[in-house]
Amino acid sequence: MTVWLDDGDSALDVIDALALSPFATGAQPWSRSASVERVLPDAPLMPSGGRVVRAAHEEDGRDSRLIEGEGWTLRVIRWKDRSATVHVSAVSEELATSVVAETVRDAAAPAPEAAHVEIGFWWRTERGGRRRERPITAMPWARIAGNYSRAAGGQLDRLMRLTRDDVSGRLLLLHGAPGTGKTTLLRSLAREWRDWCQVDCVLDPERLFHDPGYLMEVAIGFGEPGDGPSGEETKWRLLVLEDCDELIRAGAKAASGQGLSRLLNLTDGLLGQGRDVLVAITTNEDLSRLHPAVVRPGRCLARVEVGPLPREEAASWLGSDQGIGPDGATLAELYALRNGQSMPSPSPQESTGLYL
Repeated sequence: MTVWLDDGDSALDVIDALALSPFATGAQPWSRSASVERVLPDAPLMPSGGRVVRAAHEEDGRDSRLIEGEGWTLRVIRWKDRSATVHVSAVSEELATSVVAETVRDAAAPAPEAAHVEIGFWWRTERGGRRRERPITAMPWARIAGNYSRAAGGQLDRLMRLTRDDVSGRLLLLHGAPGTGKTTLLRSLAREWRDWCQVDCVLDPERLFHDPGYLMEVAIGFGEPGDGPSGEETKWRLLVLEDCDELIRAGAKAASGQGLSRLLNLTDGLLGQGRDVLVAITTNEDLSRLHPAVVRPGRCLARVEVGPLPREEAASWLGSDQGIGPDGATLAELYALRNGQSMPSPSPQESTGLYL
């Protein structure tokens, strides 16, 4: 194998090329890889009998090592966020599998306490979609139910108790003003559904429905239905798309082309068939301004208005009616008041970005 290098290449590129060489030439025709999250600082990530032949460290925190052993070659990349990827080529399938298994064995820290839940995060790179899991704090629904109005409480209670057997409709719409607690609600939902549904947040939803390849990776990238480990049922997946007003408002078809059509196809079209995928969208738009195809009967699992707490409920939450206007207050405003801040009326230009 011939590799051309110039001053645009780095030491990591050299390691990448050397790691691919035995596989490309056929000397080690079997390849296996794995990813590890929450890597322990003292984890060796190296099988017994291996020796480091190249090592490189970049300012962005990447640490790359090329390790060789009898009949195998291993590349290990540690990332700044305590994750790692390992790739091995070997003279046999069994050897490649065993080297990967030994490399990652006992390398990860234990899963976080029950106050956390694992959320997947998707984003598009030059090489396609990439997914990374992270633990996030998520309160039980019983602890935060009082943060939401009684008008929405019954619907939210039913949503939190939902099981895989109760799913009817694939689209979950959470609409309401900024600062009303839509993101907090989704975190709690991830906790309540954790036994049967994996929640993934798409960081670049504006690209998801305009890039068919990326959409296919996100929708189908976890294997076939029913192939869960040890015979377990494969979990459902909930794809979270935050603040996607432009995708689902009444003029979405004309403004965003095929984006709306692909969203609907994922929820109940051919793309969604045979895939246990739900889609949750948060929006600041009123339901009356959404595209009729989005809110038609049968498509939505739930449509919940997450609004401000009415004045009486807000005063009960705060323990005082000081600073609360006649229309009540959002959750963000109530937390600010509790912390001693005054809440001026927001201007239209300041009506976004109050995640809570």
